[in-house]
Amino acid sequence: MIPVKDKYQLRNWELVSINPNNRDWSWFDFFNFWAVSIQSIIGFSLIASLYLLYDLNSLVVLSGTLFAGLIVFFLTNLIGSISQSSGLPFPVILRLSMGFSGARYLGLIRGLIGIFMFGVQTFFISKSLGYIFRIILFKIDSQLLNHEILLIFFFGLNAIDFLSLILCLIIQFILFTKTAGFNKNFIKFSSIIIYVGLIIFLIIIISENYVALISSLILSTNTENFISRNNIFPFISVVGTMFAYFSILLLNFGDFARYAKSKSEMNKGNFALLLNLVLFSVIALLICLGSDIILAQNSITVERLLTNPNDIIGKINNNYLTIISLMLILISSISSNLIANYIPSQNTLINFLPNSLNLKSSGAVIILLALFVSFFWLSIFSQGLSLSVFDTLASFLGPIFGVIIADFYFVQNKKINHKELFYPEETTIYIYNSGWNLKALYSVLIGFIFSASTIWNINLLNLQSFGWLIGALVSYILYLLLKK
Repeated sequence: MIPVKDKYQLRNWELVSINPNNRDWSWFDFFNFWAVSIQSIIGFSLIASLYLLYDLNSLVVLSGTLFAGLIVFFLTNLIGSISQSSGLPFPVILRLSMGFSGARYLGLIRGLIGIFMFGVQTFFISKSLGYIFRIILFKIDSQLLNHEILLIFFFGLNAIDFLSLILCLIIQFILFTKTAGFNKNFIKFSSIIIYVGLIIFLIIIISENYVALISSLILSTNTENFISRNNIFPFISVVGTMFAYFSILLLNFGDFARYAKSKSEMNKGNFALLLNLVLFSVIALLICLGSDIILAQNSITVERLLTNPNDIIGKINNNYLTIISLMLILISSISSNLIANYIPSQNTLINFLPNSLNLKSSGAVIILLALFVSFFWLSIFSQGLSLSVFDTLASFLGPIFGVIIADFYFVQNKKINHKELFYPEETTIYIYNSGWNLKALYSVLIGFIFSASTIWNINLLNLQSFGWLIGALVSYILYLLLKK
């Protein structure tokens, strides 16, 4: 009989348990991790949009954001502990509950979602770089921007935006194909630089008219308005929205937790998520309020608050400040792309083809697919149907999480056989049924139906932000019942 290992290619140095000497992440490294996870163009726009949506009832937004952070804190500790103790990344941990084939194909779903988001975020990152190019060209000669060469369009992008997109992809490829140690230092550098930049930007805004800013802040933090039944639904909505923002990162948190010095360092670092959320939310609020005041003073018609940092910066008549701010946005968004999208996608691709892919080749695959997404973002992927398809794929993530937790803590009793994870024979415990744990698969599929129904059932749209949690809970309970 042919051994099963001939059918499954599982050996790759990127997937094995890391050397204990390389477990050097302290709580501060996780603080930096959460800082760059939040501080992106999308993160800023999301929080600012929530302030806008709920009429600057900032206490509702802040409290809802903090509560969502507490949920994320609890769940990341649960799944992070598995990788921290074993030193294994998410795709390998997935083999415990799903089997070898289940881990390859279900893990690939997470990879494809990550690649899609990598392409989308790269598209928005390139816009910041495009702004910088335009400022420089305008400074050299204002007529340059009207030159025929710069007005040529490629895939719906003019020459400047096209060049910016290509450069962003190249820069990210060069940065991201380094070692894990380089990634840690880059994340640390980004976190420090971003906070310094935000504080400087905030000081500039405050100095314009701090009296008007304080008045606006007091009005937005009215406690009498906060303690009201009318705020119950907005609070729940903010919780769901902010949790949904972090939900994609939750599943593969083990890709980073494996580097923690100890479980306590990881837990303390995850608690720093709450500190980052509070700091960033307050700074975002002050910047939005302050920029609105400045723009009003400059006689610019602004009917509502600007929620995109690129738009805010673009309205400020200071080229040097604009370029510096755009560079900070570039750094923050690139580091966020590394954490939330690139590394998770890379690990799942290597797990899918471990004998064919390494750090650079898997990175090349991500870049090429992201290029395709970026090119067609405006024309195809930004349409409602395409986004619904993407959201539907993401509905698998919660149920997978639920099965992993149920299996490791209550079925496997926190035990892992490292050898059998990498050398599958027909007698190994993780082979299940031809590489598939059917009970886990059934649980994921049922959980997926519940999660996806919040997207496709018009009567359940209010629950869409909680689809991840609903799917996770259903699959968790169902798997435990099936394993009884």
